[in-house]
Amino acid sequence: MTDAIRFEKDSDNIVTLTMDMPGQSANTMNADFRESILAIADRLESEKDSISGVIYASAKDTFFAGGDLKELIAVTKDDAEEFFNMVEKIKAPLRKIETLGVPVVAAINGAALGGGFEICLASHHRIALNNPKLKVGLPEVTLGLLPGGGGVARMVRLIGLEAAFPFLMEGKQVNPQKALKAGLIHEIAENQDDLMVKAKAWIKANPKSTQPWDVKGYKLPGGAPSHPAVAQKLAIAPSVLRQKTKGCYPAPEKILAAAVEGAQVTFDEACTIESRYFTELTTSQIAKNMIGTFWFQLNEIKAGGSRPSGIDKQVTKKVGILGAGMMGAGIAYSTAMSGIDVVLKDVSMEAAEKGKSYSEGLLKKRISRKQMSEEKAKTILDRILPSDKAEDLDGCDLIIEAVFENRELKAKVTQEAEVFMSKDGVFASNTSTLPISGLAIASKAQEKFIGLHFFSPVDKMPLVEIIMGEKTNDETLAKAFDYVLQINKTPIVVNDSRGFFTSRTFGTFVNEGLRMLAEGIEPQFIESAALQAGMPVGPLAVQDEVSLTLTRKVTRQTREDLRAEGSDLEVTPAESLTDRMIDDFKREGKAAGAGFYDYPAKGKKQLWPGLREHFVKADVSIEFEEAKERLLFVQAIETLRCYEEKVLTSVRDANIGSIFGIGFAPWTGGAIQYVNQYGVRNFYQRAKELANTYGDRFTPPSILEAQAEKDEAFV
Repeated sequence: MTDAIRFEKDSDNIVTLTMDMPGQSANTMNADFRESILAIADRLESEKDSISGVIYASAKDTFFAGGDLKELIAVTKDDAEEFFNMVEKIKAPLRKIETLGVPVVAAINGAALGGGFEICLASHHRIALNNPKLKVGLPEVTLGLLPGGGGVARMVRLIGLEAAFPFLMEGKQVNPQKALKAGLIHEIAENQDDLMVKAKAWIKANPKSTQPWDVKGYKLPGGAPSHPAVAQKLAIAPSVLRQKTKGCYPAPEKILAAAVEGAQVTFDEACTIESRYFTELTTSQIAKNMIGTFWFQLNEIKAGGSRPSGIDKQVTKKVGILGAGMMGAGIAYSTAMSGIDVVLKDVSMEAAEKGKSYSEGLLKKRISRKQMSEEKAKTILDRILPSDKAEDLDGCDLIIEAVFENRELKAKVTQEAEVFMSKDGVFASNTSTLPISGLAIASKAQEKFIGLHFFSPVDKMPLVEIIMGEKTNDETLAKAFDYVLQINKTPIVVNDSRGFFTSRTFGTFVNEGLRMLAEGIEPQFIESAALQAGMPVGPLAVQDEVSLTLTRKVTRQTREDLRAEGSDLEVTPAESLTDRMIDDFKREGKAAGAGFYDYPAKGKKQLWPGLREHFVKADVSIEFEEAKERLLFVQAIETLRCYEEKVLTSVRDANIGSIFGIGFAPWTGGAIQYVNQYGVRNFYQRAKELANTYGDRFTPPSILEAQAEKDEAFV
């Protein structure tokens, strides 16, 4: 037997099974664990007459991290039968232990997620430490999987179908207090000693214990699927789910099937059904896309994969923000929430105070939802100093300019604020399109000038695009990178270019939607194609949010800049359509109350009927799959161009940036992973077909052609 689980019996014949994977910071369901738990179960069975109870415990800071994702991502369809048998094999010892006839307790000292919580569910009694940061739950769905270690079968039997669905199909995680309320745990302990004392006390008080579903006469909480009230809800559940997933995510659908089918058979049969669906998902490409990006690549970024090495970690203490509008106010909130002092400066105290009130509103919401105490909210709010005086920026080790996209204005506020920045401070511009090297000219120290592109609304959007100027040095990048992590955002690092990566790539998505409309395609067809492809919002709705007038302003500024550089920008069908919407129909976007959509005072927005009248052509049609591909391909190809031009420097930054920054279909694993999973050679051929039909924007870049010749994935 390996050292993965220690077997210790005390004088009361209570066995504590301490999980402690050698050479790992967390416990996982790897080969060592599987070998150990099988041997442990056999030993417990052979010694059960001299055992009064069993406690699952952990020697790590977390209780148990779940399945070994390196193993799971490697499973192929050819391995399906072998994998299914392995899953069934790992469930057997947990089942054997919970049916020994002795009480089994989970002493949860830290996070118990996925497979870790499945071990807890295989216990008769669950006690967790009173730590609000401790989380329990089954988040497998977020990686395209389902809980395959008995989690679906046990969760449904523990709290019923309806109550289990948010935990199973949404991956909901809860702290001990909420877990207690939801019936997922039974007790809370104040410290490690109290945890073990309570566990042993419960065993002594309950010498004969079993799972509720193993007791004769057990009934499913909330009713079985055949119960009229449950059956009525289950009848519409698939269509409601389909509305959410758009058919792009098989995991929630398989979870629903496993839960409902499993609720109608014996527990052991339910576990087998669960294993079959788990195997189907694990061998699917979508799970591999999501595990690769949302686990491995995201963790590489958070571990500093794009940060310069050899530079000590830096802690930001005081941040100055220039401009208290929507972006500046949002950055102030996220910064103050992370314990950093903020000076929120605008041209008037009234504007600065209004910017601070944005944070006040968000904090009041947290208080009303019981997510924060009034005292904590006041502490956060007190960190934000509204100001109209540049002198208040004195001593800031980071100043972020968040004024309008106007080069002259940005230069003015940069020079005014820089004199008050600390000696080792960094100056950042929150621009979404203007090249950083050009803005840095206004700075007295261009090596300390960098781009920090936040996304709106800042309090909700997880990404920050860090843009290196031509003269930005590594110390400045390290400082910016550490600040982004400090405020709990995800940083990607890109080199300077017009529109950088995210704005440049996202523009192709919006423009492709507008081009389709200009071709005469039905607007609802365009919006539906985007949603069915996995994009969160259709291109016409997005253009309304951004505002047609702002887009036109940026396009015209870009054209002027390019002419000054000796080149030009062609007028596209998308641009011509935008001009007609603004000039002929006075429809400027959501803020103006009229764009591609109408925005009634009451009720949902509706596509403007005039679009059909003025743009749709009866003789124009396109296959739905082709429309979906156009919207995804155009973004993936632009991403590859950014990679080829060294605007992007890693595949992981491309994938994470495309999903977190521009909402690229998450099921794909990101814009470059979309190419990989499509098959690089197949993608290249399809891109050439689209280029022949629709134009040069689909022409494969050289980097794609070279990779297609080798038929190798981008890594």
